[in-house]
Amino acid sequence: MTGQTTVRHTAPPDVRRDRPTAVPERTGAPVAEGEARLVTGEPGCGRSRFLDRAARAFTAGPVVHVRADPDSATVPHAGLRVLLRLSAEPRAHRPAVPPPDGFDGLDGLDGLDGPSADAALRSALRAACADGPLLVCVDDAHLWDPASRAALGRLGRDPRAAGAVSLLLTAPGHRPVDPEFAGIPPLRLDPLTAAASAALLDEESGGSVDRGVRDDLVAEAEGNPALLLALLRSLTPAQLRGRAPLPRPPADAEILTGLVGGCLSALTAEEDQVLLTAAAAVREAEDDSAAVAPVRRALARLTGGAPAARLDPPPELLVLGDGRLRFRSALVRRALYARAGERERRAAHRALAAQEAGLPGLLHRAWAVPADATTVADGAAAALATGLAAAAADPAVPASPRLRCAALARAADLTGDGRDRARHRLAAAQQALLAGQPHRALRLLDAVRAGAPGAELRGRAELLRGAALLRDGPVDEARATLLLAKSLLAAHAPAAALAATLGAADAAWAAGDVPGCLEALAEGRGEQGRDGLSGTPAGPGADTPAGPGADAPAGPGAGSAGPAASLPSGDDVLREHRRGMLALLERRFEAAVRSLRRVVDGAAPGDRVETLLRAAAAALLMGDLVGARGAATAALVAARTQGEAAALGPALEYLAYTELRAGRHGLARTHAEEGLRAAHRAGQRNTAAHHHAAQALAASIDGDADAVARHVRHAQEISLRHGLAQAATLAEWALARVDLGEGRPAEAADRLGPLVRPGPGRGHFAVWMLAVPCFVEAAARAGRGGSAGPVVEEFAEWARFGADPQAPAQLLRCRALLAPPDRADGLYESALALHETAGGDFERARTEFLYGQWLRRRRRLREARDRLGAALVGFERCGARAWAAQARAELRANGTSAGGARAGDLSALTPQQLRIVHHVAGGATNREIAQALTVSTRTVDYHLRKVFAALGVRSRVELARLVEQTEKTPAHP
Repeated sequence: MTGQTTVRHTAPPDVRRDRPTAVPERTGAPVAEGEARLVTGEPGCGRSRFLDRAARAFTAGPVVHVRADPDSATVPHAGLRVLLRLSAEPRAHRPAVPPPDGFDGLDGLDGLDGPSADAALRSALRAACADGPLLVCVDDAHLWDPASRAALGRLGRDPRAAGAVSLLLTAPGHRPVDPEFAGIPPLRLDPLTAAASAALLDEESGGSVDRGVRDDLVAEAEGNPALLLALLRSLTPAQLRGRAPLPRPPADAEILTGLVGGCLSALTAEEDQVLLTAAAAVREAEDDSAAVAPVRRALARLTGGAPAARLDPPPELLVLGDGRLRFRSALVRRALYARAGERERRAAHRALAAQEAGLPGLLHRAWAVPADATTVADGAAAALATGLAAAAADPAVPASPRLRCAALARAADLTGDGRDRARHRLAAAQQALLAGQPHRALRLLDAVRAGAPGAELRGRAELLRGAALLRDGPVDEARATLLLAKSLLAAHAPAAALAATLGAADAAWAAGDVPGCLEALAEGRGEQGRDGLSGTPAGPGADTPAGPGADAPAGPGAGSAGPAASLPSGDDVLREHRRGMLALLERRFEAAVRSLRRVVDGAAPGDRVETLLRAAAAALLMGDLVGARGAATAALVAARTQGEAAALGPALEYLAYTELRAGRHGLARTHAEEGLRAAHRAGQRNTAAHHHAAQALAASIDGDADAVARHVRHAQEISLRHGLAQAATLAEWALARVDLGEGRPAEAADRLGPLVRPGPGRGHFAVWMLAVPCFVEAAARAGRGGSAGPVVEEFAEWARFGADPQAPAQLLRCRALLAPPDRADGLYESALALHETAGGDFERARTEFLYGQWLRRRRRLREARDRLGAALVGFERCGARAWAAQARAELRANGTSAGGARAGDLSALTPQQLRIVHHVAGGATNREIAQALTVSTRTVDYHLRKVFAALGVRSRVELARLVEQTEKTPAHP
């Protein structure tokens, strides 16, 4: 048993960021004071590294960090001895901890029963945390001896009994949790995202890995960092640089079994057969699970009715529930399947094929046949491939896109004819995209291209490739690919060529390239034809023009529906959408509304997912939030029902942006959080960038500056790599809103000025107009109102068309901020009247706040109180905490109570803020305060900004004077 103790009294200096682990990025500590967590995950997920990071990040007090020694697993109380010894080590700020009562030294543990051992452990930890919080980290706690595990488990269920102790334990997730640790809340480490995996590869290789090879390795590792690094080490320099082909598969049996350690070594022959059959059964299953009954019947056939075939109980690597089975670890499942011989795998699939019906049964039959030259030349294999492809293409056959993709890919493997093989792979690639497997789709499309297909097949392949790049790649490359597809398809499949045209416009839109967008759309003016929407790169995940910046102007009558006979049907959706976008960019607003309205009104629940996504895009272009919400919700439901994982992130993106536009920021944040998870699962980094931007915008209203900074960083990283001007502009706007909400108008004006003013630095053309009201407010409050006049006139031209119900009121507010005193009063009143009809708590509260602030500065205190009070209520109702703090400060400056507290009352501050305030009053610097409170100077600065806003003070001198006055004034009831 080995251990280490880390003692810290002040925040450590900045160090290089640790390499990513398989845990999602979190704000704050992974465990709160007085709580425990059991950190678990599959082999190679990074449990030990996560614990190391948690220990290094803990700055509130000492850390006791223990790593288990397997050789001591049979020595009673061995683990407990190490923990007690480390807890008793002397610290710089106090004498060594004396031995706990109840035993004479560590050797006295040998005779203790459970309760006595618990008392000794808790007594030692209480003494260790007497001066402040203590973090206890135990790595591989399952390897401790039984007596120590039992004591540790009892502590984990009630850590507060030991004082201000936090407890983090790790244990593997491929096996059941030890009964001693039952009841400790688990913290399962998720797989790395594609972006984090790519970053890890770049860090380890110095960025020398070819981009295509890197993408192959990221896809093969499936988010497991240990497997990713093992794959990196297994390749030659030529393979890493893309100059030699990769092994197929890259993760072979040797690599996989080397990572899972000894968890497979103790299996009996019967258990091995059970697990192999289970692994074959869940191959390509949508949720990585399979029905138990067919597996039992297949096992009975394979084992001759051996007891293990009854799965009662199942091997500990499996979980059974609700009639289905799954593996606890995907990596263990892959290792089991890979290490079996080809003959054993085919036998398992043959046995399952006899028990399964429909497409799964056909696919197991196909997997039971070797895909070699002899088999492919056989007529029976050709018939099997034909039947498999037909079933996979039949919409009446119940199957997920993932299963259809596997069936079509296998049919291609068993097909001898080159053209038919290319068609099967093309269809498989389309299903892979729907299933949220873009990398798999691209590899299938590479195989199609390698077969030298004709113009139409190649055009359709490039159309799908462009669709994949729109969601997860450089958008300039996506545009070029889609324009190539359009040229190849124009003579053979006009409707597919139109889909490519619109996709190219989507890519140009995402890049903020107005000429490119117009060029792509204009090229499609004469496109005709009705051969289907197959492969359409629709949806916001493809960065279609339906993000929040799709608040483009819409003419009068945007809410009126045309006659039923004018509604588009099926393939006409693309044509009408193209016409609407083109008219919009050419400022032919009435024509734009007519076409886009047909798209929206022609959609209905039950339509194809891409049709509903296009309807949501069209509705957002017109500012029709009700229509956008309805279409996006219908698309989300359809995607879930049909198993189209690729559409989940885009549908949730539309919903997030719709709710942001409606002022429902909490709901927008919920949609964006779920959408981000869906985008990561589907490998859609561009969609993820938009969800990060949406979360940053929502968090900027909440006043969560740390969350804003985190999401902005992620959004900008992806945007820079892939050329996403729209997401980058939204992220920058979110940062400016934080500045504005925290009372830093000059900084907000500096950030927003380049985005909204004409010039090469202006933000995305569909977003910058949304930021104009923020810029005008920031410039006016910073005393730079003269710089905002020109953009207000551009905003006025846009607002006249009614696409955004908030824009007319925002325009009047902007004019009031810049107007002379004799006009400002009336403009504010008119703006508030328009807010009554537009709705939206946040925008109305901002106008109330600015009006109240203007009234207070003119000593119209009674009127100011009413406006500021209304603003405070509005900000609190929509969760705009930073703005609410400003409203309270204005009320206190007005001499008015806010929430029952007098102006300058310290009672509204948190305990930590009060401690900082008293240090400031005593003359301490931020660095001295940080050292005294064991926090970072950044944390002190953050709290001081909050204190200044809450108390309405502007300097440390004013704050010290306020503290002195408060201490001299008797407490009032």
